[in-house]
Amino acid sequence: MGFAVALPAFLSPRRFMRLLSLSLLPVLVAGLFSLGWPQPADAARGGRIGGGSFRSAPIRTAPGGGYRGGYGGGYRGGYGGGIGFPFLIPFFGFGGGGLFGLLILMAIVGVVVNGLRGAMGGGGMATPNLPSQRADGPVTVVQLQLGLLASARSVQDDLRRYARTADTSSSSGLQQVLQDATLALLRRPDQWVYANVESGQVPFTAAEATFNRLSMQERSKLSGELTSNFDGRRLAEDAQAHSSAGAADATSEYIAVTLLVASRSKLATKVVDSAEQLRDALGLLGAVPASDLLALEVIWQPDGEGDVLSADELITAYPQLKHL
Repeated sequence: MGFAVALPAFLSPRRFMRLLSLSLLPVLVAGLFSLGWPQPADAARGGRIGGGSFRSAPIRTAPGGGYRGGYGGGYRGGYGGGIGFPFLIPFFGFGGGGLFGLLILMAIVGVVVNGLRGAMGGGGMATPNLPSQRADGPVTVVQLQLGLLASARSVQDDLRRYARTADTSSSSGLQQVLQDATLALLRRPDQWVYANVESGQVPFTAAEATFNRLSMQERSKLSGELTSNFDGRRLAEDAQAHSSAGAADATSEYIAVTLLVASRSKLATKVVDSAEQLRDALGLLGAVPASDLLALEVIWQPDGEGDVLSADELITAYPQLKHL
């Protein structure tokens, strides 16, 4: 037996869809913020090195004019290309939740907003054609997270040294940081305990916003930043902080390092379940040329004397980590 709902005479189907969209949007937005960013109760202080060149990157004109077809590539292991979500909301294919689950929910909110716009007569779900002079992409965004034993404290010393000397205002300088950071990690395989790699592709127009969201999510896991060198800007109190901070306290159990990379080239990253696969992933990231590197961020914790990162805190802050 079928079931039907009779709409009041004054409520047309078009107006009903508009009201439904308006009622669902706050729920989805609330869900977006209630999803939250995991942060242990006693988060440690950390550091960051990186920068981006999205705005200074040369434009590559797409043949035929405009970027078409929605979001291609997708999150590895998730949905493929051709999904016509709005360009304002970056979308990664869903591969089991985790870090990119936040972007999935944002994409759903974008669908509702687009549906509301269509109900109001502003168009449907079609992806707009961008002018050819703005066409570029897609951009591959990769996040690699690594949990090392605290006995690898020299990694922190290496990263601080890079922060003091690196030129993070140019692509070549960022590429040097990426090589140095991956080499510092590759040289300590006996300290590798946990790891995870996720990647996805977004249009060039959405890449910077996507990268910034991922960066903010990772930085929110720190209680503060003792070391910072981003886009050529260093913390003014950096020297004073390190004179009292020094190396992490010996009571630390783990060191967490996150690499965020945005590249013009497609990076064929794979799921990391072993030390050998992690070695391949680090080598792949370290080989990204300066001409393809659009943005980089290296984030680590702890970075201060007395700051600790226990096994429980590591897994709470980085729930997608897998034991190698």
